[in-house]
Amino acid sequence: SFVFALLIVVIFNFAFELRVENVTNLAPGVLWVAFTFAGILALNRSMVQERESGCMEGLMLAPVDRTVIYLGKFVANSLYMLISEAAVLPLFSALFGVSMLDPLLWLVILLGTVGFSAAGTLFAAMTVSTRAREALLPLLLFPATVPMLIAATRATGLLLDQRPFSEVYSWIRLLIAVDVIALVVALLGFEYILEE
Repeated sequence: SFVFALLIVVIFNFAFELRVENVTNLAPGVLWVAFTFAGILALNRSMVQERESGCMEGLMLAPVDRTVIYLGKFVANSLYMLISEAAVLPLFSALFGVSMLDPLLWLVILLGTVGFSAAGTLFAAMTVSTRAREALLPLLLFPATVPMLIAATRATGLLLDQRPFSEVYSWIRLLIAVDVIALVVALLGFEYILEE
């Protein structure tokens, strides 16, 4: 997924005719497209290994609450995505000529990744038993994460354009709200999905 994200950034850099005035219009979309498609690849593999090796049945027999299994997968998926994103960001910064040193930008990336991973871990558990899991996961996940992706892209664009915090604040609040909703729904629904 890391190589895929790098490839997306490089291809988009050469596909668009970048000038100073349009970089801040294109760069946030390119960044979040790279993050989401790389995240889909990572999420597809996150539950497959447990299902294929029979480890998921062993985890279900363990005397722990099912939400602990979800939280473990969620944290692992989030960390994996964040590490991949941190590796992609220097190349993105160099190719698009934007500064990635703003702490608020890192907060937006963290919040966007957490929300995407929270919903993605739930949907990955839901689709892992199907034959068409590679096609079904994006079909379920993308519509569910549209508010998060819009908020993350808008906040990223405003921060790259060096707008004041007051303009970015509403998008950050929306990101936090979507993250909380995704995490609560996933925690409540994971046990039922795992049983099926």
